[in-house]
Amino acid sequence: MRNPRGRRGQNDDGDGDGVTRRRGKHGVVKQPPVSQSVTGFLEPHSPQEAMVAPLLARSNLLITRDIEWANLVLGFEQENRYAIVDACYPQSPVGFMREQSNVITRQLLRLRRPFVAYITDAMGNELFRVRRPFWWITSSIYAEIDGKEIGVVHRRWHLWRRIYDLYLGNKQFAVVENPGLWNWTFTLKDINGEVLGQIDRDWRGFGFEILTDAGQYVIRFGSSDPSSKIGLAFAIQDLEVSRPLTLAERAVAVALAISLDNDYFSRHGGWGLPFMAVTE
Repeated sequence: MRNPRGRRGQNDDGDGDGVTRRRGKHGVVKQPPVSQSVTGFLEPHSPQEAMVAPLLARSNLLITRDIEWANLVLGFEQENRYAIVDACYPQSPVGFMREQSNVITRQLLRLRRPFVAYITDAMGNELFRVRRPFWWITSSIYAEIDGKEIGVVHRRWHLWRRIYDLYLGNKQFAVVENPGLWNWTFTLKDINGEVLGQIDRDWRGFGFEILTDAGQYVIRFGSSDPSSKIGLAFAIQDLEVSRPLTLAERAVAVALAISLDNDYFSRHGGWGLPFMAVTE
């Protein structure tokens, strides 16, 4: 079911500066402008791509998972929630993600539970969703825009390596081959081994992340427009890519990031209070 807040109404407006605003009881919520021009590879070629452009036409997306206090202290598995920030506009989120799953299956199946995650813009409008069914040996996660499945990520079984195949429709466009162990950088490459994007958990330093349940990642899609190079963007080195991922491909990459978080990085079980917490 579409988020009831996802209906645009008379309270939505803009003032010509590229920032969409919505008036609510708590003031004006702003959707920051995109940090990559919606041209070339990023030009929407379908209504589905046009729908996700305000969130995904960006160079670096910083994704932060909320601390799961009940999980840490009591071992009670909660629904994951995430805030999405464009590093060029760190003052306010550009979107949110929220898992929806059954409370009983979360406790019984843990990492293998089925769920749907809804991705919205800053104003709560649903842009797309990802769906992961129950799995036993290897997992798959599907990206859906406006009810239409546009891509999927399949995990390949390996004893220690982390291998994922990314598809747009029936055509594979990227693969991730992570060596495993303590490597937290997942690079998307094409059939020729050229870099297309990257999901990196270790960009702030492994020592900070190991002691907290607030997972934080950066999804790198390439260079930002020079006029958008402000704020945290100076601290994050732009990734050199052979070509920009299309908007639909980026939605599949976000699905991969959610799958990685659930496969490897979520805390499961109460083993004491965290030493440090991430504040937003």
